[in-house]
Amino acid sequence: MTQGFARHAGARQAEIARNMAHADTPGFKARDMPPFAEVYGAAQGQGMLATRPGHLGSAKGPEGAAVARVDGSAASPDGNTVSIEREMVRAAEVRQDHAMALSIYQSVSNILRGSLGKAR
Repeated sequence: MTQGFARHAGARQAEIARNMAHADTPGFKARDMPPFAEVYGAAQGQGMLATRPGHLGSAKGPEGAAVARVDGSAASPDGNTVSIEREMVRAAEVRQDHAMALSIYQSVSNILRGSLGKAR
């Protein structure tokens, strides 16, 4: 689950970066990904999940439900829906999500090391 959380944060950061890069492109529609909790909750009802494309005969991995969707924000006169301020807030959220995933990784690693008698 932590790996999926980190992967989701990375994919969401890529969408935010794409939005920022197209902030001045006329007609560009900003995209965002659903929150990880929503993606994870949807995946829980599916039974066994594919861990990579092609696993269990699936064409999608565990993050398959986390598809970027068009943000329904108001458009500027040129049709662009990117808001730099909103993207900066989203980038801060993603940074926090990624830091949390790394913290969980570190905690699990410390627990495993401690159980093996190889504490720091």
